[in-house]
Amino acid sequence: MIRRDYRRPSTVVLLLVAAVCAGSTPATPAETVRFVEVTEAAGIDFRYINGASGQKYMPEAVGSGAAFFDADNDGWLDLYIVNGAALPGYSGPTGPNALFRNMGDGSFSDFSRESGTDDEGFGMAAAVGDADNDGDADLYIGNYGANVFYRNDGAARFSDITTEAAVGDSGWGSHATFVDVDRDGDLDLYVANYMNFQTDSARECFRGEAREYCGPNTYSGQSGVLYRNDGDLLFTDITTEAGLRNSTGRQLAAVFGDLDDDGDADLFVANDKQPNFLFLNDGAGHFDEAAAIAGVAYNEEGVAESAMGADIGDVDNDGLLDIIVATFQWLPNTLYQNEGGGFFSDITFAVGLGAESVPYLGMTAAFLDYDNDGWLDVFVSNGHLDSNVQEFDPSTSYEQPNQLFHNRGNGSFVEVTGSSGPGLLVERVSHGAVFGDYDNDGDTDIFVSDSASPTCTLLRNDGGNARHYLGITARGSVSNRDAIGARVRVVAGDLVQTREIRRGYGYMGSNDVRLLVGLGDHTQADTLEIRWPNGRVQTIVGIAADQQLVIEEER
Repeated sequence: MIRRDYRRPSTVVLLLVAAVCAGSTPATPAETVRFVEVTEAAGIDFRYINGASGQKYMPEAVGSGAAFFDADNDGWLDLYIVNGAALPGYSGPTGPNALFRNMGDGSFSDFSRESGTDDEGFGMAAAVGDADNDGDADLYIGNYGANVFYRNDGAARFSDITTEAAVGDSGWGSHATFVDVDRDGDLDLYVANYMNFQTDSARECFRGEAREYCGPNTYSGQSGVLYRNDGDLLFTDITTEAGLRNSTGRQLAAVFGDLDDDGDADLFVANDKQPNFLFLNDGAGHFDEAAAIAGVAYNEEGVAESAMGADIGDVDNDGLLDIIVATFQWLPNTLYQNEGGGFFSDITFAVGLGAESVPYLGMTAAFLDYDNDGWLDVFVSNGHLDSNVQEFDPSTSYEQPNQLFHNRGNGSFVEVTGSSGPGLLVERVSHGAVFGDYDNDGDTDIFVSDSASPTCTLLRNDGGNARHYLGITARGSVSNRDAIGARVRVVAGDLVQTREIRRGYGYMGSNDVRLLVGLGDHTQADTLEIRWPNGRVQTIVGIAADQQLVIEEER
């Protein structure tokens, strides 16, 4: 198999031509793929501090996230891990957020203090984006409390510019993501907020005689916040004028994608025990809420889910973006199929994702093509919230296994957790998870942020590159430099895939911005079409597999 060095990508100048449509062929599982835990071997020494003292304060239970991004522009993904902090009554050790630099040899080195990103707030989420279009990735932290924005000054050294940028929202920042909502060429910022919770007015909740965390409806919700990027790293809160001011939800995930295929970024918000939101973008950065009409506010039983993490992707390769949502234990994770015309259907049980997920508390749900066969699979991180859950539900456990579902390519999934390597057999309290090719070998690896375990979990993908792939780095010139929101259509024989360039999806995390497209047994992509956020289209033909392309936007 041909291998190309991801550190030395070849820049491709694209020609404007017409794309060719094709059918699709069902795929079969790649039995040789194994996920191996390499956390200790990679030198990642980190433990999440949830600040718990037995008082069942709600921030203890829900964190936290992480980010895969190239902080120093050396071609290798670094890893940022968000930490918690002390809450009233907690007297144990504490620690800041951590940045681990990728050394390029499979190992990481702690660079937290030198980088200036060692925030000590009660962290939840990490968002990454080149907000000033200067070629390096900036970093935003969502906290339980005031959020923090770091400008990347180069060489993985950052400055706190929260006050100057005017983005220090002080709500319960559960998820954040950079996106160009108005297609003006720079990245705006959306911050999802969870609920109004204060430790000095916390309520006590019980299941029988056992103390448990109170449900999300115990406290009032908070609206998310949309900041418009006005240039020079100055932002303006435009939540109300954009139509996004809504405090009825309990927001735990906010994922952007062009769900109606009209060229702009729409917003799906996963709400905990409240109807989900679907905000459709009118193209100028104003949104209308349409979740109930579209069929994604409730699951097929008409229930408002305990929605946690979420993702958007084309699981059936029909050119329309579908939605997956992770949910609470004893409820199925939910897959909403995009039917076109603004409507979705809950097909969870029909495709084999329902019964298998019911026994677990899902936190992250995300799409990835772990075996490069050209069909998006599903990874779910699982872990309960209550450490004493067996006192009131002896049928389950605090630590739980994560799950991997293989897309058969025929409209159904099969769980392959038990046959996909020892790393997936580990049972921990897994919450956030992020995805990226940290070892640059052409397949997707996974980092899991474990909420109350001795360690976090780095899962190296061994064997996912046995099939062919195409790596794509898109660089905007008129559009935002990260090309967030660009739509990519790849045709390889009868395999036709539609993907979007993005970072923020899953649960509280930010992911590899490089697009990794599996080609299965095809040794080339016949055509690659990219629709930039500004609407312009570029296409190339006859691209050899197993290489990383850098596609520059034509001016």
